[in-house]
Amino acid sequence: MRVLSTVVALAIAVAALSAQDPPAPPVDPIHKPFDEILDIYVRDGLVYYHALEIERAKFDRSVAAVSAVPASEVTGWSRDRQLAYWINAYNAFVLRTVIDHYPIRGKAADYPANSIRQVSGAFERLTVRAGGRALTLDSLERDVIGGFGDARALLALSRGALGGPRLKSEAFTSHRLNAQLTTMAGELVDHRELVRVDTSNNTLSVSPIFSWREDVFVKSTGGKAPEINASRSPLERAVLTLIDPLLVRSEADFLKHNQFRMVFHDFDWRLNDLTGR
Repeated sequence: MRVLSTVVALAIAVAALSAQDPPAPPVDPIHKPFDEILDIYVRDGLVYYHALEIERAKFDRSVAAVSAVPASEVTGWSRDRQLAYWINAYNAFVLRTVIDHYPIRGKAADYPANSIRQVSGAFERLTVRAGGRALTLDSLERDVIGGFGDARALLALSRGALGGPRLKSEAFTSHRLNAQLTTMAGELVDHRELVRVDTSNNTLSVSPIFSWREDVFVKSTGGKAPEINASRSPLERAVLTLIDPLLVRSEADFLKHNQFRMVFHDFDWRLNDLTGR
């Protein structure tokens, strides 16, 4: 009888603990198919483009759902829901641009043969439709996403390239947007394609993404860099503001001496392709 009572008591305790666990934040129904696709086809920022191209019917439906959302609906959403929508739309359209031309075998000398840049006008000319608007990828990034004034959102855009931020294996959602964007910013110093603290050459080498969208980074960070960096350019202070909380002690000490040069390294436009085709 005592054993039975103990078992019952344990069962009640387990049930009580389970009841206290918060439910997983929901994914917006519009993005749920895209969330499932990212979970299947993306690993550590790399994409199984070949598999996605072969089995693209579900992906095409998810993109069509995003495209069909009217402007009147989007403008009625909360700020976080709108921003999550536009980030997901951008990343989905980049994936579609790639698989529409996959495998990419371009001949433009300025870019790798398999680069999304080999697709003529991929960012600046080809148009996509979302939120009742016809947009290029460049205008979607610069005018729409950049218009939210949160530099972290620019770090959530993979651009289909190894040099860009890592594409996540999940869709962005309004319920967790702040945490998700904080995670993206937190990868700045872990992903050498974005930021490299090079003490041997006395440089802070950063992605040209920062210069491409300088106004957003500067406005978003508000020049809150350490006082010792007050004489540096607004963009340098913006970069330092973003990375300062992320640095290991030796890197932080190096930058605090304020004797380094900030330089922009080349962007790696090779396709973020896990299948290597």
